[in-house]
Amino acid sequence: MASGLYSQHLNNRKLYYIRQVVLVVFLVLFALISLFPIVYMIAWSFGPAIEAASTSYSIFPKSWSLDSYKAFIDYNQYSLRWLFNSLVVAVFTVLGNVIFAGMAGYAFAKINFRGRKVLFFMVLVAMMIPYQVTQVPLYILIVKQFKLTNTFAALILPGICTSYNIFLSKQFFSGIPTALIESAKIEGCGHLKTYGLIVLPLSKTILAVMAINTFLSSWNNFFWPFLATSTDRMFTIQVGLKTFKFANGTLLSPMMAGACISAIPMFILFFSLQKYFLEGVTVGAVKG
Repeated sequence: MASGLYSQHLNNRKLYYIRQVVLVVFLVLFALISLFPIVYMIAWSFGPAIEAASTSYSIFPKSWSLDSYKAFIDYNQYSLRWLFNSLVVAVFTVLGNVIFAGMAGYAFAKINFRGRKVLFFMVLVAMMIPYQVTQVPLYILIVKQFKLTNTFAALILPGICTSYNIFLSKQFFSGIPTALIESAKIEGCGHLKTYGLIVLPLSKTILAVMAINTFLSSWNNFFWPFLATSTDRMFTIQVGLKTFKFANGTLLSPMMAGACISAIPMFILFFSLQKYFLEGVTVGAVKG
């Protein structure tokens, strides 16, 4: 009987190791599939700086050099300005969301005013509307009515306060004890003073998460900057990379070199604030 139990134990151990091996193989394959576009981009950024037809692409370039990075910079006199434009738009969009969405979330969470539930319901409805649906009326308003084509205002204003960030901050602020707010009122603090001295110091995590998500979204945005700009000088980096694609071919390696350069700020931001980003995964689960 003891030998039977020992044999069963060995079989269970074998099954356990088999499951572990299968799991590791699956995870490695999944990681390789996920990382392949990044590897492809980095590899081709060191390819030859010549125009290539779509039929001549391969997984890796046949010759490797740094010529494509120089070709990206020399391709257009505004190549580096595209990066500057993207940085300006992303930074001001982040500031707008942290300030305005944060204050709106605090108002919805801690201030009782008439129509609060209706307004917050409208914010939730706005979250459900596809981004592309709003582009036509937004284009008519910003470009046709206000004549803001090729300006930073046209690139920044549409995303300066998003419904998602309002919802996110509201959910977080709902978890802050109301007793703190009431204590501040007793001490004579108004809402702005309470928000600045008490709420903000407790909200570093949610504000960092909002900043990371908003920066990444603004930096990677292509569709709206493509509609709102028509001159090379005001292109963002994502729109500028489109100019490397022609009717019958593409400057693939210079375009990939530009994509690699444009990815550097995102990698730096994510890895430097990774702690806050991972904490933000559960922020939306806080009950109000």
